[in-house]
Amino acid sequence: MVWTSVKNYSILVGGFIFGSLLVAVSMNFFFIPNNIFSAGFNGIAQLLNLFLTYLFHIHIEVGTMILVFNIPIAIAGWFWAGRRFVVLSFLNNLLASGLQVWMPKVSIVNNEPILAALFGGMLLGVAIGITFRLGFSTGGMDVVAAIVQKRTGRSIGSVSMMINGGIVLIAGFFIGWQNAMYTIIGIYATSVAMDNIYTKHRKLTAFIVTKHPDEVIENLQANVVRGITILDSVGAYTKHPSKTLMMVLSRYELADMENLTKEADPDAFINVLNTVNVSNNFINEDLQRQIQVEKIAAKKQISDVLNN
Repeated sequence: MVWTSVKNYSILVGGFIFGSLLVAVSMNFFFIPNNIFSAGFNGIAQLLNLFLTYLFHIHIEVGTMILVFNIPIAIAGWFWAGRRFVVLSFLNNLLASGLQVWMPKVSIVNNEPILAALFGGMLLGVAIGITFRLGFSTGGMDVVAAIVQKRTGRSIGSVSMMINGGIVLIAGFFIGWQNAMYTIIGIYATSVAMDNIYTKHRKLTAFIVTKHPDEVIENLQANVVRGITILDSVGAYTKHPSKTLMMVLSRYELADMENLTKEADPDAFINVLNTVNVSNNFINEDLQRQIQVEKIAAKKQISDVLNN
């Protein structure tokens, strides 16, 4: 168990540093030197940097702007999203921003903007995918998405598309339509790379095959407020009986679910599938909080009765 904890911690720290480094490399060696714009708040920071530099001769590092944008988002996330997710995302963004300020901005693919867009987008997508798998993000729109999803149960895909579309249009008008098209390639490469490492689907269905269903259910229900369906199952080869637990959850709860399951049963088999649609009873963050409060109140009431 100690070795497992050390291993998990090492993976978390390694992914944390590697993800931040990939973000900085994609921005400083591919996007910024070639006037190709990233998606989300990174792209907004790039545009603002160019406007301040050329119109007012004020130079503020892109990494510094990205960090400033993420401060109010992190504060909002502290109250309205998972605190572990928000804290790790902000710290990851802090490290990535620091690396962007410290590292030189030099294109390593001279006169090859398509390669710059493809490789910059892929590296950024890999960084986002790695951090998502470890239970946090690179910051920016991902934290905003987590807040909206947990508060309302809805996606902000349309808002994200509008922001990215605005970045492309502004880049086209002020920098050139060729650069705008390279920006589209970069954003697409980011999406594809992230998808291959993680998933962009908002809802997932997990099947957990375990011989210790009671322990797994207790650990999950104490920390993740999601319904769990218990199915009887038998191994086709071993003929050993087991239980299969089915639950639908959001992508932001995936890492927690996996860790909580492994804590209760290290040998549990977990299969996660993309869920196209869910009808009824997929609760949002407000209902989750309400249920948690009711559970705590019920436990306290039972404890008071037993003590009296």
